Amino acid sequence: MSTYLTILGFNSAIPTINSSPTAQFLEMEERSFLIDCGEGTQVQLRKAKAKFSKINHIFISHLHGDHCFGLPGLIASFRLLGRETPLHVYGPKGIKKMLETIFTITETHRGFEVVYHELDKDYSEKIYEDSRVEVYTIPLDHRIYCNGYLFKEKPKERHLNMQEISKYKEIETCDYHNIKAGKDFVLSDGYVLKNEILTTDPVPPVSYAFCSDTRYLENVIPVIKNATVLYHESTFLHDLKEMADYTGHATALEAAMIAKKAEVGKLILGHFSNRYADLTVFTDEARTIFPNTFLPKALEAVKI
Repeated sequence: MSTYLTILGFNSAIPTINSSPTAQFLEMEERSFLIDCGEGTQVQLRKAKAKFSKINHIFISHLHGDHCFGLPGLIASFRLLGRETPLHVYGPKGIKKMLETIFTITETHRGFEVVYHELDKDYSEKIYEDSRVEVYTIPLDHRIYCNGYLFKEKPKERHLNMQEISKYKEIETCDYHNIKAGKDFVLSDGYVLKNEILTTDPVPPVSYAFCSDTRYLENVIPVIKNATVLYHESTFLHDLKEMADYTGHATALEAAMIAKKAEVGKLILGHFSNRYADLTVFTDEARTIFPNTFLPKALEAVKI
């Protein structure tokens, strides 16, 4: 099972004819996660042919409009589409009041439960876990309380080497679980079959770090260390660092510095200011520090 990231929108502040505010659709271990939900997200989800019914967990970085104004409409559409299963919404303290106020004033009635997970910690914490995936917050430094999110696959079971296993009649199907879990197998005569003979190495787990709006912040480095892919905002080029600091944002050069120090596998830039017509200037700047840097491609599912 592969992990795929579809970037639905990546520009800052306002929608344009050719681009949308921040929103991402992450498919990991047969789970579907929505990360941020700027205006127009549900239209982008339709263009990406994402299945609405599979989205059970939505992670909102902060309560600036370009990251959350699409959420009320999306939830209302879930109701119209006949949703019955609970929807979990993770976001800063205040997100429940914001959404419930809108639903009350507009008399939007839901046929399903919205479960709110409000965040207010200034340190990284695990906020979601199941048998295959873990999600941690990445505290950021913006003008208001803001978190990024780290999505991690759990270590996978080893693969059975059936060519070797078939040589031993004592090994039955009921033994496969323990063998995949890494245990040796002891034959009736006491001989120990080492696990590395009976199995092959599993596919290494991958991780995805989403760093939304933030100033340059080295505190994120230990949290995202060795992430397979990092998405990091780069609203400005470094010649406008003073403006970036003032508005609570980072430059392309600073995003690359974070990627290099965290030793991530790949860097994707985003959240570009609308003042830039040619976005290749961002990769030009970042690649001087971190060569494996790329621009996002809207609606393209990228394997992580």
